[in-house]
Amino acid sequence: MPINEVVTEDPALIASDGATKRRFVRGIFSEIAPRYDFLNHLLSLNIDRVWRRHAIAMLNWQRAPEATYLDLCAGTLDVAAALARQPGFRGRVLGADFAEPMLREGLSKSSSRISPLVADALELPLAAGSAAGAIVAFGVRNVSDLDTALREVHRVLATGARFVILEFTKPRNPIVRGLYHFYFHRVLPFVGGLVSGNRAAYRYLPESVARFPREEQLAARLRDAGFADVRWESLSLGIAAIHVGRKP
Repeated sequence: MPINEVVTEDPALIASDGATKRRFVRGIFSEIAPRYDFLNHLLSLNIDRVWRRHAIAMLNWQRAPEATYLDLCAGTLDVAAALARQPGFRGRVLGADFAEPMLREGLSKSSSRISPLVADALELPLAAGSAAGAIVAFGVRNVSDLDTALREVHRVLATGARFVILEFTKPRNPIVRGLYHFYFHRVLPFVGGLVSGNRAAYRYLPESVARFPREEQLAARLRDAGFADVRWESLSLGIAAIHVGRKP
């Protein structure tokens, strides 16, 4: 299906149909790839960089600095590049994403320690137990089947490895939530659509966050997928959260 047939769909229609969501998500991210990094940093006021650094610190890669790590839904390889640059890191980062234009857009950040991989989070072309850790930043809400994706990450992780999820959440404080909703549902779609030329993509963002499980619900689903020692912490007044689980 051509991309321009996909991105015209109403984002509200994608939640109940996994195949439609998969086509829609791959289509919109393929189209906005050239402006993705610029808009990410602009619309988050660069706080996304701070969140990513914190998430990488939670990965505990120092326990196996020469091993292979997975950056899931890697997009333009921001996380993969940040991990590969860590002092003392001597391993390899697999940056997996099913939207090839996003990976291509991030090639300028690549290095000998980063291997971009066109792959679906629901069916990773990796051997069981082959990754010493995995991380996903602002991508897990885009998968067409969350529970399958969590189980697939669990499969490819080695015993004792951590899985770190950085994702947007819904603030609980009513004042913060009101400001957040105004920005997410009014300002962000307007600016994002204007700069990227794709209004559907930036209408989809708040819709996808609204439908994503709350922190405690995501933690429960991580446990159901087989992860142990699951915990989470809120960031920036509940705008985002980091979840961490370990493969026992």
